[in-house]
Amino acid sequence: MTAKNVLILSANDFEDTELLVPLYRLREAGFNVDVASEKRDAIRGKHGYEVPVTKIFSEISPDDYDVLVLPGGKAPAAIRDIPKVQEIARAFLTGGKPVAAICHGPQILISAGLLRGRKATCYKTVATELRESGALYEDAEVVVDGNLITSREPGDLPAFDRELMRMIGD
Repeated sequence: MTAKNVLILSANDFEDTELLVPLYRLREAGFNVDVASEKRDAIRGKHGYEVPVTKIFSEISPDDYDVLVLPGGKAPAAIRDIPKVQEIARAFLTGGKPVAAICHGPQILISAGLLRGRKATCYKTVATELRESGALYEDAEVVVDGNLITSREPGDLPAFDRELMRMIGD
């Protein structure tokens, strides 16, 4: 599958590298990338990087996108219970579209009830919650289960990006 449009869901206090590295890698490969959040204001990472928001959650139609990326940091906890965010995540994962979540990013998938029976990894402090959601936790730099890619932390970004680019056909 050659993806054209990528959606990143995030909020303030994202883990800077987990949003920026995939964002720039995807743009470098020629993909259109929208960063969506609750408000139009730029979002600021834990380490101070600002990223412009191109869409707000209410404007998102999952049909317009080919890939979903969920960076970590504190942002997933801030948006995981928003019904529109869960609806977007469900549309991608159940629709067979690639979903890539790193660090705390899988918290959104947990809240949306999407990980039961799926192999996944996450940041170590989220592992218990991941297991309790019914996921099959693996402590590995990257875990691929069908259309789902997960990684643990910023140090796993090379493997995370490699598998993401492999899945979307670049």
